[in-house]
Amino acid sequence: MTDTTGMTETTGAARTTVRDCVLRLCRDTGMTTVFGNPGSTELRMFRDWPDDFSYVLGLQESLAVAMAAGHAVGTDRAALVSLHSAAGTGHALGAVFNAYHDRVPLVIVAGQQSRALIQLRPFLGADEPAQFPRPYVKFSRQPDRASDVPAVLAEAHRIAMTHPRGPVFVSVPEDDWDRPAEPVAPRTVHGAFTADPEALAALAARLESCARPALIVGPGVDDEHALPEVRVLAERMRAAVWISPLSGRSGFPESHPLFQGFLPPVADQLAARLEAYDVVVALGAPLFTYHVHTEGRLFPATTELFHLDCDPAQAAWLPTGTSIITTLKPALAQLAAQVGESDRKPPPLHPTPAEAAGDNLTPELVFDLLRNRLPRDRVLVEETPSHRDALHARVPIEVTGGFLTTGSGALGWGLPLAVGRALADRRRLVCVVGDGSALYSVQALWTAAQHRAPVTYILLDNSGYAAVRALGRRIGIAPVPGTSIEGIDFGALAGSFGCPASYVADPRDLSAAVDQALALGDDAGPHLLHIRLTGTGTDTALYGSGP
Repeated sequence: MTDTTGMTETTGAARTTVRDCVLRLCRDTGMTTVFGNPGSTELRMFRDWPDDFSYVLGLQESLAVAMAAGHAVGTDRAALVSLHSAAGTGHALGAVFNAYHDRVPLVIVAGQQSRALIQLRPFLGADEPAQFPRPYVKFSRQPDRASDVPAVLAEAHRIAMTHPRGPVFVSVPEDDWDRPAEPVAPRTVHGAFTADPEALAALAARLESCARPALIVGPGVDDEHALPEVRVLAERMRAAVWISPLSGRSGFPESHPLFQGFLPPVADQLAARLEAYDVVVALGAPLFTYHVHTEGRLFPATTELFHLDCDPAQAAWLPTGTSIITTLKPALAQLAAQVGESDRKPPPLHPTPAEAAGDNLTPELVFDLLRNRLPRDRVLVEETPSHRDALHARVPIEVTGGFLTTGSGALGWGLPLAVGRALADRRRLVCVVGDGSALYSVQALWTAAQHRAPVTYILLDNSGYAAVRALGRRIGIAPVPGTSIEGIDFGALAGSFGCPASYVADPRDLSAAVDQALALGDDAGPHLLHIRLTGTGTDTALYGSGP
């Protein structure tokens, strides 16, 4: 049995085990909610499972990782994930890929067969566990000795929480948990670091002298809670503000008069958007994120690019511009202090699309309702690739942390991400998800129902992978085989997982259905609103046809 100090009683003297030391470390670092899907090689980790820990079960390993990511974003702490050995880790890798690109701090602990069996290539063993999740983790290791497990986990946690934050991976043989070990203290992480003052002073001088500046806000701004500093700098300079291509976060109030919109993930279109500016400063942004190839320039020849980010690897591969390695909050505060109030003419106002109308139920009708009815402080999670541009155009995000999606594109992220994010603070959020995306991770509705996660799911059903069809049309491929999904009763599917659902296919019924779904309280648990689209909206022109 386990006593209140976390020590395990044995015949004879009491001793601390690896499990005792790891549980203590988890308490000290705030990782007492574990997301996982249990397997045989993790069982000894759960012996005498303490009452102050909670286990959130995902019915597939990628769901566990995505839910943990939502929880980490909501708590601003690393979240703990428990995976099975080779097979379970393999199932989870699509979500690990997302977490890595979205800089979400996760501590992933994977089971492994007993040390005595490893040389015999055992059933469900991982041959090279530390190599398996690379390159999409910041740190990956199987400790050489059982007694090293607590220290390796403490190191892993520190690396996960150091900017640029991200997932880490530790493989633990199953017999290590009962071995003796010494407790370790968490490594203190002070994550902020600032660039050379001379580099920032030179950038400030260039911003003072330029005629037409622009800021590009990347996901790093939201991740580092630097929105207030960006706003101050933008207003002092009267700079145009864009959001980087396919950003997994927002990072600037989208109704602000300086906001210009979202940059497209297409090289010639992106270059055309930015050629009006003489100086562009990208902030925590993977600026050159493209989805489709086009010939021509990557960046306007007459525009000078600066790039501020905490990731030296990101800076190293950028094809052009001057990079300054820094965390954003302190750097932006210094820049704002050195840049005077500008009398430049402000950029033109970003146009607001007209209210949608018509006899068909289109995504634009849904998004207009969300714009008018969704409280501005409510978190919006999105995974509807074919309608993302329309959502951005019609539903402005105003607050830090107000928007979450995948910044890397691996589907199945949004639905479970919303569960973990809702469990972080127990405040109702809205998740807009496509039918194709939902089917990658629909089992997460079961977890949402079990934990009464306050999530309103708005499922846009266009009967297939419409984004793939649109890209096919763009490059002259139509029809695209394998892109049709027909005949799925999402309400019945949700109900089978314990999640209440409603359905609407008539635009005359849409307003009442959305109002009812949004009005649910924080204690009401999840609800899925299945909307059968009868009009394609803007999915026929993904990314537009030009600048």
